[in-house]
Amino acid sequence: MLRKLKIKFVTLAMAALVALMVVVVAAMNIINYVSVVDEADSVLSFILENQGDFLQSGNKFNNNLPTNMSPETPYESRYFTVVIDEGGNVSNTDMSQIATVDRTTAIEYAQKAVQKGKTKGFIGNYRYFVSSEQGNTYVSFLDCGRRLNAFKSFLYISSAVAFAGLIAVFAVVFVMAGRIIKPMAEAYEKQKRFITDAGHEIKTPLTIINANADILGMELGEDNESLADIQQQTKRLRSLTDDLVMLARMEEAEHNMVKVWFPISDVVSEAAQPFHHLAVSQGKKFVSNIEPMLSFYGNDKSIDRLTALILDNALKYSPEGGTVLLTLTKQGRNIYISCFNTSAAEIKPEQLKHIFDRFYRMDSSRNSGTGGHGIGLSVAKAIVAAHGGKISAWTKDGHSFQITAVFPV
Repeated sequence: MLRKLKIKFVTLAMAALVALMVVVVAAMNIINYVSVVDEADSVLSFILENQGDFLQSGNKFNNNLPTNMSPETPYESRYFTVVIDEGGNVSNTDMSQIATVDRTTAIEYAQKAVQKGKTKGFIGNYRYFVSSEQGNTYVSFLDCGRRLNAFKSFLYISSAVAFAGLIAVFAVVFVMAGRIIKPMAEAYEKQKRFITDAGHEIKTPLTIINANADILGMELGEDNESLADIQQQTKRLRSLTDDLVMLARMEEAEHNMVKVWFPISDVVSEAAQPFHHLAVSQGKKFVSNIEPMLSFYGNDKSIDRLTALILDNALKYSPEGGTVLLTLTKQGRNIYISCFNTSAAEIKPEQLKHIFDRFYRMDSSRNSGTGGHGIGLSVAKAIVAAHGGKISAWTKDGHSFQITAVFPV
């Protein structure tokens, strides 16, 4: 129990932290990348406004630089411009501010940029801007290699720091998780031990009461109504105690249950056999569809008990003339045990999420006329969980009810 709670706690905590770190690192790098692109676009836009150059005629510095641009930017930037006329021919190239690109490569880059049909973008480490003026197409390129390398370095470093931080936090959470959930686990274990111990303690006085009631029955006669009520309620209380004790034992046995390979088809068939006669006596139709020759690794007594519980529930809450259908099939790597029954009372979808809670009944009056205590399906859920499976309940039209247990083979 403590191990399962610890795994769930660590998983949830780390999932939340990973999501947070991914958002933070992604946001920082996206902002960094946008900043690099905006800075490059600002420089290229200014270059195009000056027909491919930062400098005015006479090699004097242009005093009209944008306020967010450093005066050193014209001398730090490496760029080149290609001019293409209306016929698609290169009419001019300005390579004075770039040394690593020759004229042939510049023309090739310009043609690729024009073919893309976009006004701006990246070709390699070069950011380009395309504009048209007086029939000519100006394609200016800015070398963003250093800025992109800085962006990539920041991306790698931030990712590595985030990953290292996750490992460190995981170590701390893993160590502290046991201490955090230990009080909850201890309280849960004490609750289960209390149910088991109290159940055993209650059985003794119930046995004595029942024995004395039988003696009084012989003296007063079996027709005494008060005595009959005592015997009936004693029997009901004993049944409830047995169910609670079994539920506690099933939850405790989740990891130490004795499991073997057994013919599950035979076990389910034998468990269902008595309910055929019971259904006939109640005027109900009972159909079983059990796939033969299926084997399962688990506890055969628990599966027998599970089958009896879901069939007992189906017969209790199906009306006279109703139908109960039990199905056992294997699909893929799973075995399905399913029980369907019609229902006279309307079943609301919101009730289904509580159907496996202890003492829960779908009828608000909690009428005990059916003889149940609201424990049976809780025991069924514990049996399925002890075998590593899942159990669910659903209704198609509000007047039918189906329970399905899925076991991995």
